[in-house]
Amino acid sequence: MFLQAGNLSGYKLGAKDGEIGSVKEFYFDDQNWAVRYLVADTGDWLSGRQVLVSPYALNPVDTAGKIIPVDLTKKQIENSPSLDTDKPVSRQYENEYYPYFGYSAYWGGPFLWGASGYPDRTQGWVESDESAGKFADAHLRSTHDVSGQTIQASDGEIGHVEDFVIDDQTWSIRYLIVATRNWLPGKKVLISSEWVERIDWEEGKVQINLTRDAVQHAPEFSAQALITRAYESSLHSHYNRHGYWVNKPAA
Repeated sequence: MFLQAGNLSGYKLGAKDGEIGSVKEFYFDDQNWAVRYLVADTGDWLSGRQVLVSPYALNPVDTAGKIIPVDLTKKQIENSPSLDTDKPVSRQYENEYYPYFGYSAYWGGPFLWGASGYPDRTQGWVESDESAGKFADAHLRSTHDVSGQTIQASDGEIGHVEDFVIDDQTWSIRYLIVATRNWLPGKKVLISSEWVERIDWEEGKVQINLTRDAVQHAPEFSAQALITRAYESSLHSHYNRHGYWVNKPAA
């Protein structure tokens, strides 16, 4: 199922023994475009620290009840490694966080989640070597910080990031929702995260390897419509790109 990050903001977070707060935003890995943490707004509980919940701990989202079940107790969260609200998430912190919960390090293997393509709780913590774990940059970015950034096509600006489409099985960010109203009044389109070349933080721009014309004539996206495989196929066909769900041709 696909979920829009903006729609999840405010969803309640239900631990095993009670609510722990609500969804504030997400931290994602800007190299692999996967959500690595949900940031919880806990109100007065655990104030002064960031409360991060890994997708490893998340059960299927209840969209009807607007709640995300968390497979942890409040005590487990309270006793987890503390991170000040004004501090970035470092790899050093992650090397404390992951073994505390017994999760497999997502940076410790060849797949999206290290040893697996999805957050598999059964893998367990495995010590990683120093080059892969202790000193590497975590490359984590906030969905809040990227929202509103300009989309820079290969031949000029063509819109801004409005939201993100998340695959709730892998917790990868499949698409960026791009609003082009400054160029094309009222139109929204999807851009695959695979088509992003880089994020220019100094200029506040997301660089994509598509032309303005290609984006301009892309299938329109409606936030109320389901993203079906037929829609995805038409989108990738328009851009002449292979879908993530098919095997890529050999180079």
